[in-house]
Amino acid sequence: MVHMLRVLAVDDEVPALEELAYLLRQDERIEHVATAADGVTALQDMVQMIGGGERLDGVFLDIRMPGLDGLDLARLVGGFPSPPRLVFVTAHDDCAVQAFELEAVDYLLKPVRAERLSEAVRRLEAVTCPAPEPAQDDVIPVELGGRTRFVPQQAIWYAEAKGDYVRLHTVDGSYLVRMSLAALERRWSEAGFIRIHRSTLVSGRHVSELRFDGGRVTLTVGTETLRVSRRHSRQVREQLVRQHREVIS
Repeated sequence: MVHMLRVLAVDDEVPALEELAYLLRQDERIEHVATAADGVTALQDMVQMIGGGERLDGVFLDIRMPGLDGLDLARLVGGFPSPPRLVFVTAHDDCAVQAFELEAVDYLLKPVRAERLSEAVRRLEAVTCPAPEPAQDDVIPVELGGRTRFVPQQAIWYAEAKGDYVRLHTVDGSYLVRMSLAALERRWSEAGFIRIHRSTLVSGRHVSELRFDGGRVTLTVGTETLRVSRRHSRQVREQLVRQHREVIS
């Protein structure tokens, strides 16, 4: 997956909000789901997230809410420098024209069906995912006590998220760099790097074994054995098989 989405779900009805958040979290294209139970809280959360440099790709937004309703909130969001895209989720079908005038990606009617929500996520993904940057001959500069080492992408076995940093593991050791794992995934997806866990990205070229042991899935990359999350296991297997078929052909 080239780009996993970070979204905010907003609804003043708690059961509906919990159901929407649950369905979104089941989608493999979604990296993170935040929630807000009213428009004012949602606006405050968005200002904090975006102001703090956190990526927010989309907002799944109810319309009829007390105080700041969904349409008013959408108008305010439209004034952000780089606004997240909007998907309206409502029990009312009389606001669709206004929603699309606000350039909504989609308009879903409650009760939300999983397959219909999946289509909305597909549309959101299509309009938010940038083309990956060229990864050929890419290097990562690493600061090491007054000197800079340039670590080539081809030398990296895997990368793991460490808060606001990523630790790059190679045959020569590991290096800590300030960047997000999601950004690295977008940058190197076409070079065969695969997400195997929420916090781990591996280089397919260095994977020598994928093992299924009961319900546990692991792979060997370089000299390390790493766990593959259940959520990513099928995708990892398909990507590795495809990569190796391309090499053989």
